[in-house]
Amino acid sequence: MFIGHMAVAFGAKTAAPAVSLGTMFLACQLADLIWPPLVLLGIERVAIQAGVTVVTPLDFIYYPYSHSLVANLLWAALFGGAYVFIRRARTRAGIVLGVVVLSHWLLDVASHRPDMPITLGGSTRIGLGLWNSLAATITVEGLLFAVGVSLYARSTRARDRVGRWALWSLVACLVAIYAANLFGPPPPEGMSAAWSALALWLLVIWGYWIDRHRQPLAARA
Repeated sequence: MFIGHMAVAFGAKTAAPAVSLGTMFLACQLADLIWPPLVLLGIERVAIQAGVTVVTPLDFIYYPYSHSLVANLLWAALFGGAYVFIRRARTRAGIVLGVVVLSHWLLDVASHRPDMPITLGGSTRIGLGLWNSLAATITVEGLLFAVGVSLYARSTRARDRVGRWALWSLVACLVAIYAANLFGPPPPEGMSAAWSALALWLLVIWGYWIDRHRQPLAARA
């Protein structure tokens, strides 16, 4: 998933209004932000295999440190705990962020073919295969994204003009990226996909920028 992960970040603002949208983006995409450096360092492996799924040609050969259940539970605990410690925030905020981190694994299990690892070293892999249907993928992710963005827009208000157009320009950008991934040419090889994934950091920065210009309607965390 892509916009499905971002949908969780948008929607989670209603549970922790004081947490920046940029931090939510960091949490929801943490596994995919950890993954590219590990691939580029040769620790994890990905290849391009046309037809491996209908939606993406990426063949995730080995990625337990970024995408296994055990690793994501660890990342969730570390991320949520670090946020509470560094920001001196309420425990609630850390719990919400931990859940957002873990949601990445759950949504990937729904999307991927059986290539999602459970442990760091075991051979068991699972996946429900949503990516085997383009129509179902677009429908599910599109609905999730619409709900998430709607929740965020209704639970915050713009402080200024930037707060309005920065949000909706990001939404348009995310949809454009999603369409390009679905219908554009595949990466030439796995390393190119890893390099491209580093651009996710720009979305995190964009999220922080938006939140500086929007105000939550409540502040419970």
